[in-house]
Amino acid sequence: MSILVDANTRLVVQGITGREGAFHATRNKAYGTNVVAGVTPGKAGQDVDGIPVFNTVRDAVEETNANTAMVFVPPRFAADAIYEAIDSGVDLIVAITEGIPAHDMLRIRTHLKRGNQTLIGPNCPGAISPGVASVGIMPTQVFQPGRVGLVSRSGTLTYQISKELAMFGIGQSTVVGIGGDPVVGSNFTDILARFEADDDTDLIVMVGEIGGAEEEKAAEYIAENMKTPVVAYIAGFQAPPGKQMGHAGAIITGSSGTAQGKKDALEAKGIRVGTNPTEVAELVKERLG
Repeated sequence: MSILVDANTRLVVQGITGREGAFHATRNKAYGTNVVAGVTPGKAGQDVDGIPVFNTVRDAVEETNANTAMVFVPPRFAADAIYEAIDSGVDLIVAITEGIPAHDMLRIRTHLKRGNQTLIGPNCPGAISPGVASVGIMPTQVFQPGRVGLVSRSGTLTYQISKELAMFGIGQSTVVGIGGDPVVGSNFTDILARFEADDDTDLIVMVGEIGGAEEEKAAEYIAENMKTPVVAYIAGFQAPPGKQMGHAGAIITGSSGTAQGKKDALEAKGIRVGTNPTEVAELVKERLG
């Protein structure tokens, strides 16, 4: 069992005829994901590596029964692409696009609350259930199947920690990159709840970073609602206050959002926090016995 993406995933790729869309759609397909369709307005009837292209997501869903959409659309059109995916009725939308304005994402979040669909991202690497399916841009070679779930705001650290786990022979049930923007479709608690309900996830690694208060909220949620053990890592201990680091979500305001503050909040709830990716893997190995 896994969360979000599995053998039943039927993927439609928005922006499939662009360079990035085509490259990653074919990589996901090669990994074993059932990529059933692509969408680029005005290019219906074409195909990309045998994947049929449609003018709209609704057309693609009606023709192929797609249940997951991945967005590779430029930022100024990406919000409309996400709305189109929502309105098509797919269960899961993975928005890879970086640079979508925060006010657009606030409107999308409000729209999503009217239903029960799930959005991952934007500005995220996607999700992978190793050995089963991949939806996104993750380097699939660093993952291996197992029983540790991983949820992260950082793309690069997602890969590094997964590789460190693999070196100890520890695989992953599902790895989810939620994105680093200030407003995202799914936060830590949303994904933690899914892992908690997954019988095949024995432990969860949560990778946070400076900025915002999502890690502090997650600490409260874990303490009050979860039985599955959690090990954490916070990036950004050396970041200077007030300086944006990497992307829009990683900014400290005053004393709020610091790495030390997040570490303290997690440890106050009994959640062990590694000081580097290698130590995180060691903590996981120790906890799993």
